[in-house]
Amino acid sequence: MDLDSVLREEEPLAPTDTDAPEVKEKYEWREKSNRLSLMLMKSRVSKSIRGVVGEVTKTKDFLKAIKEQFAKSGKALASTLMKRLTSKTFNSSKGVRAHITEMSDLAAQLKTLKIDIFEPFLVHFILNSLPAQYGPFKIFYNTHKEERSITELLTMCVQEEERMKHDKPKVAHLATRPKGKGKKEHGKR
Repeated sequence: MDLDSVLREEEPLAPTDTDAPEVKEKYEWREKSNRLSLMLMKSRVSKSIRGVVGEVTKTKDFLKAIKEQFAKSGKALASTLMKRLTSKTFNSSKGVRAHITEMSDLAAQLKTLKIDIFEPFLVHFILNSLPAQYGPFKIFYNTHKEERSITELLTMCVQEEERMKHDKPKVAHLATRPKGKGKKEHGKR
């Protein structure tokens, strides 16, 4: 059975009593195709989305309702993504690569919602989100004339992160306790 025919072809008029048996048979086949397509689509869409769409009997109407629902939620999603991008700060536990990748991913998601964030802006935005330890790197970047891509910035930042790890002094904290058997000995000297 050609399940997508209900999407590709226009819906014919309902047959009348005077129509030929072939016309009636074709219409019934199309109705069956529509029901099966609709059942398949509904089985693949989450319950929360199906609940918002409501009761629909035509495949095209179901797709249209979902499209409208996502168009409405697109603005809310764009707002959420913008807030996440603008409030993103560097978390050293994840590393600079993950930080830059996450920010690039947020910008790409915004682009799909027709909110373009130009690469030079994003590069500077990422630089500004880095902590003070990257200060010398930021100065170096800003004093050079050429613009860098996100990929180049990512490579440079990962190198800087590795350099800072190797240059970081190794520190050990030592805890001692006085000789003796307990608290009584601690106060006497």
